[in-house]
Amino acid sequence: MPTQRSGRVHYAWIVAGATFVVLLMTAGIRATPGVLMVPLEQEFGWSRVSISAAVAVNIALFGLLGPFAASIMDRWGVRRVLLFALALLAAAVALSTRMRSESALMMLWGVLVGAGTGMTSMVLAAIIATRWFEARRGLVVGALSAANATGQLIFLPLLASIIAANGWRAATWLVAAAAAGVFVIVAVFMRDRPQDMGLTRYGATADAVAPPPAMAPLAALRRGLGSPAFLLLAGTFFVCGASTNGLIGTHLIAACHDVGIPASHSARLLAMMGLFDIAGTMASGWLTDRFSSRYLLLGYYSLRGVSLLALPYTLDNGSSALAWFAVFYGLDWIATVPPTVRLTTDAFGRENTGVMYGWIAASHQIGASLAALGAGSIRTATGDYTMAFWTAGILCLLAGLSFVTVGRRSFAATPAAALP
Repeated sequence: MPTQRSGRVHYAWIVAGATFVVLLMTAGIRATPGVLMVPLEQEFGWSRVSISAAVAVNIALFGLLGPFAASIMDRWGVRRVLLFALALLAAAVALSTRMRSESALMMLWGVLVGAGTGMTSMVLAAIIATRWFEARRGLVVGALSAANATGQLIFLPLLASIIAANGWRAATWLVAAAAAGVFVIVAVFMRDRPQDMGLTRYGATADAVAPPPAMAPLAALRRGLGSPAFLLLAGTFFVCGASTNGLIGTHLIAACHDVGIPASHSARLLAMMGLFDIAGTMASGWLTDRFSSRYLLLGYYSLRGVSLLALPYTLDNGSSALAWFAVFYGLDWIATVPPTVRLTTDAFGRENTGVMYGWIAASHQIGASLAALGAGSIRTATGDYTMAFWTAGILCLLAGLSFVTVGRRSFAATPAAALP
């Protein structure tokens, strides 16, 4: 019978650490197009819309593969899937140093990098937390979600500096080498389940009953489309993705460039957001273990909406005002993840958290994809990003309010015990 070894660090924490590094790496890869946008535009004369289109495909694949990645990990194992994904990412990023056409940009950064990151998507945090942890799950989800910000924190200022000194290809080689290094870490430390090592989940008793198998991805989607709770979580997470990865993550550096702020400085602003998001997301995980997730999400989305509505005026006031925006917005960047995962588990059960959250996260990335393309189109048509920021801000305010209006009935109507 599996037991928890006393007197030693539970291996769940080592698996969580390896997962953090994977998510950190893929966050750095996904953030890279934001700092490459202006150099590619200048070298090749590609329009911001065409570059944004490749980013949009990347983001969409990142989200849409998530539910299937959860199922594939159940079938083939987390470790094997992650090794394949990291090898694909290292190869695709390295090959992008040779690209000369927009079609190559679309294939490498759009399709291949999108597919690779899709297999290491946000659903990975939910899978690891629910497989390996009985206690501290909210904290673990918060910490793993913070890896997205930490990857940004580490990579963006470094890549901006390398691009300024040695060009964008040197920065791209660094990202490819980092992916290869994470491949080695996963090969050495990652394990699929605690039972493989004769352990129970962290915080579980020795006689804990294993959860039943999760639903298949398409069956889970059918179940979700008939659930008010799923529709609310997917709809609000669509807004979350549009207002973070798609808009700010992809276009803030370019928006700063438009008002005369150099890329190296705007990359540091994004890194500052990452620093504060680590604190914000960790705190959100702690709060999720103790308070109502619906009211936390009301606060998170509302604060984000206010900050986006004010962003055009902040940009006009220069880099010092943007530093305050980075602090305020950074605390809220992905603080939505822990309460969203908790509500998913409450509504659909532990065994279905990975696959159901995978579809919810897919909605997040579709929102991000459309925002990446839409903001680029708005910039091309109007000459600035003001309408893009205001639209995202209004959507965030509506998303927050939904948790205390329709959300109150949605979650009451979908208890986990009601599912087969």
